[in-house]
Amino acid sequence: EEADAFIAIDDEPISSNINAPYYDPKGDILILEALLNNDPKPPSKQKDYILTLHKDLKVVEPKNQSFKDEPPKVELKELPPHLEYAFLGDNGKWLVIIAKDLSSNEKTALINVLKTRKKAIAWKLTDIKGIDPKFCSHKILLKEDYSPKVQCQRRVNPKIPDVIKKEVEKLFDAGLIYPISDSPWVSPIHCVPKKGGMTVIKNDDNKLVPTRLVIGWRVFIDYRKLNKATRKDHFSLPFMD
Repeated sequence: EEADAFIAIDDEPISSNINAPYYDPKGDILILEALLNNDPKPPSKQKDYILTLHKDLKVVEPKNQSFKDEPPKVELKELPPHLEYAFLGDNGKWLVIIAKDLSSNEKTALINVLKTRKKAIAWKLTDIKGIDPKFCSHKILLKEDYSPKVQCQRRVNPKIPDVIKKEVEKLFDAGLIYPISDSPWVSPIHCVPKKGGMTVIKNDDNKLVPTRLVIGWRVFIDYRKLNKATRKDHFSLPFMD
């Protein structure tokens, strides 16, 4: 009942005469102008209100602070001739790199500013707040009526496992792939020979037989099951014109 009376559900006409002690639009505008102009002196009528407002405000410290008093351990390397090292702490701690052609006064002013803003510097890679992986990571959209498939590796020629192992290690060292143990999709690996030109060799019957040379191996993954379950994108690229 109190809520109904407050919001006037009965569609009663609301009077334009508001007799509220806190309703002061002109004073509110003056407060906003003082805050925007960074004026330390508030309007005379609003001094008590601002003092009460400041008393009600509470300073909340962040719970998780990545900044620590212990500086990270870094290795000093040779810098280009236009750069040099500087330290924001004692005993060679809190290392930064600044320009070498600054004057002594400019270096002192710069180091003082960096000391006061020490928490704003990312001292570790974990301190850098990047883009959410969910936003920038590639995601394959699947059809609703398909479930993940786990396919076993098929038998191959005894020479093929070594070829596959070398190719996987090459991709792993280049950073193109990484191990994962909980993937809902598993596809088999295939290996086919790379054939070169034709040549003539002798067979077991000592006859000359034309044969195509094998110059290498091509390793690939059979993604036919995954491609069949992938949702088709008819407009994968925007119009270029």
